[in-house]
Amino acid sequence: MCRLFGLSAAPHRVHATFWLLEAPDSLAEQSRREPDGTGLGTFDADGTPRVRKQPLAAYEDEDFAREAKQCDSTTFLAHIRYASTGGVDPRNTHPFSQDGRLFAHNGVLGDLHLLEEELGEYRELVSGDTDSERFFALVTKYVDARGGDVGAGLTAAARWAAEHLPIYALNVIVTTPGELWALRYPDTHDLYVLHRAPGGPHGDRHLEHASAAGRIRARSGQLADHPAVVVASERMDEDPGWRNLEPGQLLHVDGDLVATRRQILDRPPRQALRLEDLGGRAAASQTGK
Repeated sequence: MCRLFGLSAAPHRVHATFWLLEAPDSLAEQSRREPDGTGLGTFDADGTPRVRKQPLAAYEDEDFAREAKQCDSTTFLAHIRYASTGGVDPRNTHPFSQDGRLFAHNGVLGDLHLLEEELGEYRELVSGDTDSERFFALVTKYVDARGGDVGAGLTAAARWAAEHLPIYALNVIVTTPGELWALRYPDTHDLYVLHRAPGGPHGDRHLEHASAAGRIRARSGQLADHPAVVVASERMDEDPGWRNLEPGQLLHVDGDLVATRRQILDRPPRQALRLEDLGGRAAASQTGK
């Protein structure tokens, strides 16, 4: 399945280094061997979003993903893509950027024709073929309709999708220069949260996170001195503080690193997809096989 990783150190800008395919394939037992894309999103000091991404299978450039990417930001968003909808192409590689926000998704949505009808003129924001970018455009539409309130827009978009679209999974992370939102829905895939004190559980350690699947590794020396909130598809270290979001729960981390959780969906999708309902490629993207 796709790997999600989000980090907020707000209001502090911190330096961090990411490797998006850090381990050799022999260690990546939980993942398919050939990912379809990698991406890393950050924000400049003036709030400008920066996205570095590569559709690996199209360009056969794993060096891009294995090279250390050093950057500084208040929030970070990393994604490893296993394609379910849309080809291996730069336009289909996460994270996506719209209206100064970044977005990444793990899951599958169906009935994209109906989703496009709901987008209306916001269909112009979509340049690729994925369900993910289309859902992000729906979030943008609903955010605009709610006066720029990202949490309200994401909530409205998720509720509309739960009522109208076939859904296998809708795990998403949205970031702005100082805030982060994460939604887990329904209970198909995990989405863990860690509230990390300065220095971690021992009080004197820099951040060093590496996924068990050997796909995403992140390091930040400055987080020995600053707190952070981390969201990831899997527990990234042995810290006992990792907690799974409840299905239908929306996490918001504000500009002062205050985190709140709110139940925005209290029932399964009206049209819940099973793994056997997915095509071969989509099913493989969700199981890692």
